[in-house]
Amino acid sequence: MTLSQLIANRGPIRTIGVVGMGYVGIPSAVLFANVPSVHHVYGFQRDSPSSGFKISMLNRGENPLIGEEPDLPDLLRSAVTAGKLTCTSDFSFIKYCDAVTIAIQTPFADPKELIPDFSPLSDGLAIVGKNLEQGMLVVIESTITPGTTQGIAREILESGSGLRAGRDFALAHAPERVMAGRLIRNIREHDRVVGGFDDVSTKRAIELYSPVLTKGRIIPMTTTAAEVTKTAENTFRDLQIAAVNELALYCEAIGINVYDVREGIASLKGEGITRAILFPGSGVGGHCLPKDTYHLVRGLKVLGGIQDFPTETESLYLVARSINSFMPVHTANLTETGLLRAGKQIEGARIALLGWAFIPNTGDSRNTPSKVFFDHVTSRGATVSVHDPYVKEEPGISISGDVEPVLKGADAVVIFTGHSLYKSLQPARCRKITGARHPVIVDGRNIIDPDAFIRDGWIYLGIGRGDLNNHPVID
Repeated sequence: MTLSQLIANRGPIRTIGVVGMGYVGIPSAVLFANVPSVHHVYGFQRDSPSSGFKISMLNRGENPLIGEEPDLPDLLRSAVTAGKLTCTSDFSFIKYCDAVTIAIQTPFADPKELIPDFSPLSDGLAIVGKNLEQGMLVVIESTITPGTTQGIAREILESGSGLRAGRDFALAHAPERVMAGRLIRNIREHDRVVGGFDDVSTKRAIELYSPVLTKGRIIPMTTTAAEVTKTAENTFRDLQIAAVNELALYCEAIGINVYDVREGIASLKGEGITRAILFPGSGVGGHCLPKDTYHLVRGLKVLGGIQDFPTETESLYLVARSINSFMPVHTANLTETGLLRAGKQIEGARIALLGWAFIPNTGDSRNTPSKVFFDHVTSRGATVSVHDPYVKEEPGISISGDVEPVLKGADAVVIFTGHSLYKSLQPARCRKITGARHPVIVDGRNIIDPDAFIRDGWIYLGIGRGDLNNHPVID
């Protein structure tokens, strides 16, 4: 019996499993469950000490993700109330699913060696393979090195099940394209790249995702092309950020305002003209951008082939990655410069770090650049207090939800995340809380009014603010 016949015998996709209840899995499961033709969705989550709490919360219709996620709480409650969504640690229920998606993180153990840590994903694939039945669809949504779906992922699934991709079960890669704070909107409205192991797999995966799209369209391609698409789109964004970050460093050195230059560049418009210039900042975080360049570069090594490229020239993508990795260190250097202007050394200084999440108004702190800054300045003898209104805890880091105790006694205040709360910081009030005559404020996201702080006696420094970073200190 062919795969097409096996799928026809199984019928339309009615029961769906989602492996991994995180920033990708939860909104996906909720949207699947709200599709009228879907009978039930299982959200699979390990009952671990760190994340097992999600199971009971989700089954009560409560969103475990911290931060503002429009529509997600209402859609989650609706799905649970209707009895269409169940979260479980019993992975044997996979065998009852028509389609299973896998959204598990794929970090790099050592980016310099281009060796990703696929162990969590491999474990998830092994569990799915153990419970795989004929005619089922398996979709990998995790960001992976090009060649992974047809390579190690297929091998693990086939080994665990005794079945063959393309003959007994359908296999596809449909990379997630979401950002915390707009998860539901992203899944509904972004175009969905679907790369099937074969034409039958692609068609079945299109059937799975089409009902949840409102504005987005399906873009079919091969699994490897889909893998390259995802890693390349994040690499290009990283490249764009690096370009404006380097411009910001230039402007600081030259003594001008990068935001004036940025506005001038962005103003040039016309047919055939593209100036997709982003904004500089104190660092790039998240699950994707800090690692996806390495997945793309590693894919070239995994899949082989000869690349015609300038000799003794480093990859442009890797150079961009190094610039963005440097920005938290640059922010630390700005902090030290400000402290020296205030007559203080970084050793023994007290620093208030505002923002631990990597993205504004969310609790997502994965690969946060704040940690790079924290480690850099504490290794040089500074004491750091951390505030974040959304991130409640981080291993080894004490995080306060109250900003005033963090500001108290601070020699320097460093804004690392563009949380809306920080836009309302009042210079006089904050200066009084610090108790310093000339406290330092470093704005890594350009969200405060620098002139107001300078007038109040603060020593201000900002990313790309060469026009102000040497301002006279007002007594």
